[in-house]
Amino acid sequence: MSHVYERARNGDKSAAESVCTQLQPRIEKMAGYFGKQCGIDSDDLRQEAWVAVLETLPALDLTIGSPEQHLLKRARWRILDTIRYQRRRQHHALEDEENSAGSYLDIHSTFDMDRLLARLSPIQNRILRCLMEGYTWREAGAIVGCTSPNVAYHVRKIREIYVEIEGVGVDEHTR
Repeated sequence: MSHVYERARNGDKSAAESVCTQLQPRIEKMAGYFGKQCGIDSDDLRQEAWVAVLETLPALDLTIGSPEQHLLKRARWRILDTIRYQRRRQHHALEDEENSAGSYLDIHSTFDMDRLLARLSPIQNRILRCLMEGYTWREAGAIVGCTSPNVAYHVRKIREIYVEIEGVGVDEHTR
């Protein structure tokens, strides 16, 4: 069977089709399983899995392990990356969200966001934007080019500026 993988790796379309036919039931099951678990369309996940298989096939190293397992692992990674990306991009309308007691920014407040942004440094502006888009502190740090503790420092400074502008203590917002 490794000769089929070698021919597929070298660009033989019939060999690549044979490899895809062999992997199809496993990829169908994998996409269906993750789609059901995460509530994401299994067709989208299946498509991403096939993209990963077809991208990996030309660079497949036949000397290490099972080529089939390597291709399936790449397909699973691509599916999980797609799920992570879609979860990060999920947004709810502010009107749908209940105003939590621990929320700093009340959607009905008269807080002037432009005033806050004007007082922040460029790096603090970028960090705030990343966090508001749903990135974690570590991801925001990677985007901005600093460590997670640096992000924590800047978040503290952003909170201090917010409290100063708002004119109330943090305790009043966290009750």
